[in-house]
Amino acid sequence: MFAVIKTGGKQYRVAAQDVITIQKLEAQPGETVTFGEVLMVTRDGSTDVGAPTIAGASVSGEVVKQTRGDKVIAFKKRRRQNSRRKRGHRQDFTVVRITDIALGA
Repeated sequence: MFAVIKTGGKQYRVAAQDVITIQKLEAQPGETVTFGEVLMVTRDGSTDVGAPTIAGASVSGEVVKQTRGDKVIAFKKRRRQNSRRKRGHRQDFTVVRITDIALGA
């Protein structure tokens, strides 16, 4: 059984016990989070597709840790102008372990 959820403007295919890295959520490690935007669920050979979401369905997970991604360097140089700019960025992420896929009645 797996589901497709939407969070942080992206879609993720998840199943029970999957560990996913998503955009930062305001939750501490060990807390439970619930994703209400379930777009599709597949179980026992049948597929339920929402329009746009499946009513009553939810996916719950446990926050494993808050982390940051690799540094991305944005370097700009204008030739012959003695002008250059270097900026770095690290994105914040949340690592979540999916615990349950619930299909409301």
